[in-house]
Amino acid sequence: MHTKFILTLVLGTYILCNVFTAKLYAQERITPKQWQEDLHFLQQTTHDNHAFLFKKIKQTEWDNEVEKLYQQIPNLQEHEIKVGLSRIVSLFQYGHTQIPFSAIANDAVLPVNLYHFKDGIYIEGVEKTHQKTVGAKVLKIAGMEIEKVLSKVRPVVPVENDQYFKAYGLRFLTVPVILHAQGVISKLADTVTLTLEKEGKVFDYTFPSIPLKDMSRDYNLTIANEKWVSARNNDKTPLYLKYLNERFYYFEYLPDTKTVYVRQSSVFNHDSETLKDFYKRLFTFIDTNEVEKLIYDVRLNGGGNNFNNRPLIKGLLARPKINKKGSLFYIIGRNTFSACQNLTNEIENYTEAIIIGEPTSENKNFYGDATKVTLPNSKINAYLSFAWWQDMAQWENQDATTPHFSKEITFDQYRNNEDPVLDLAMNIDVDKIIINPMDHFTQLFIAGKMEQLAKDAARIVRDPLYQHIPFEKEFDRVGKLLLKQGQNDGALYVYKMSTELFPNSSVIWKGFAEALKAAGNVDGAKNAFAKAELLSK
Repeated sequence: MHTKFILTLVLGTYILCNVFTAKLYAQERITPKQWQEDLHFLQQTTHDNHAFLFKKIKQTEWDNEVEKLYQQIPNLQEHEIKVGLSRIVSLFQYGHTQIPFSAIANDAVLPVNLYHFKDGIYIEGVEKTHQKTVGAKVLKIAGMEIEKVLSKVRPVVPVENDQYFKAYGLRFLTVPVILHAQGVISKLADTVTLTLEKEGKVFDYTFPSIPLKDMSRDYNLTIANEKWVSARNNDKTPLYLKYLNERFYYFEYLPDTKTVYVRQSSVFNHDSETLKDFYKRLFTFIDTNEVEKLIYDVRLNGGGNNFNNRPLIKGLLARPKINKKGSLFYIIGRNTFSACQNLTNEIENYTEAIIIGEPTSENKNFYGDATKVTLPNSKINAYLSFAWWQDMAQWENQDATTPHFSKEITFDQYRNNEDPVLDLAMNIDVDKIIINPMDHFTQLFIAGKMEQLAKDAARIVRDPLYQHIPFEKEFDRVGKLLLKQGQNDGALYVYKMSTELFPNSSVIWKGFAEALKAAGNVDGAKNAFAKAELLSK
């Protein structure tokens, strides 16, 4: 009797709790109409207060996408609507303008950290329960080829450029609700199967979901601990990862080469030392020791307060023994973003630094400093940028800062603690190379040395050392600028030379056609336009 009473009481309490939870859940859910109200609130707020964001997308195109989502909402599940809102905000293609990743991924992510190395996407870290997959190359997700998955997920990410997606976009591939909303998985589930390759064997592995808070990750790299394992050999630590989770910045003297190496991973002050004090300590060391080279590494620096940059720039300009060709090297990468893009712009504008690494994840000129906009019904926060940062002339703006010399790490190099980027900075012979080919071409053009320009361009464009530079895009940009300025003969020469360098480029042939047209060569322009159209098919 006593036992039966207790069981009845427990069962009744259980049912009561479930009923209460169901009612509470029903109260918290919002209707399709309320979601539509939120979408229109976001649209109206954007038009009223952030219309300047219509820079990479036309207002009419954005409004059309808003209307599409508005009409779809009654037939979508809640998570699909949230992902849809993220797509709408991401259309502006400014990294600071976004619906935060956590707003979508907070409840469930796969317990893996993916990283896009030079040779593919690998599981850089994983929960120890799934340790057999660490270091595996990702071939498919839910049976879909990884390249197709990337293209499907990319619209959800507020990509500034390709590097932004590499740095900050891969985590979106580990969120089941995003994979479902974007058509990678046909049915929403708590598990997702990945096709992996490791040690020559291809196999499928099904991962369960965990809460986002249980991830062990910083700077897009795994923090190894009692629950998480990294693919990197943790017996030693390369300089760019040294003290990474303890200090925002540090420097180390390498006496054999009389080099000071600096790793700065934030533009915020650290509790233990302000940036101003750090810079003072750094320059005091340089002034009182035998230093012939300074390597400044910001490849993991995602930004902070750009007003903290000034003492560094002033300090470099005040030291000509360091601020000269071959003595100052600056390492950038896919994490270089926001206030660190401002720093990179200042380094490029005012110093003699040779820039090495990967392109940055930020446009040179960009919108930042976002305003929080809370949607009235769902309470989702969207962040819309309001500040235009322009360190470069408008006509010089580019999608990213491209290094003078590119170097990207492979998975095996990362796993074995090798650093080919730092090795390049340490060993490059700057006296035997052209540091800035486009500037070199410009100087030859201004001096009227056209024969030398054509000869050097043919050699440099095909040199593997410069393969990272988008020469085709750069020559087209120069040609367009010359046409805009009315320098038709110059534009004609640049485009004619470019057709020889890039004979299969429809973009170059179209530019050549425009130059011919501007020069009055109607028949030549007609033929060039036809060639461009043929190549574009």
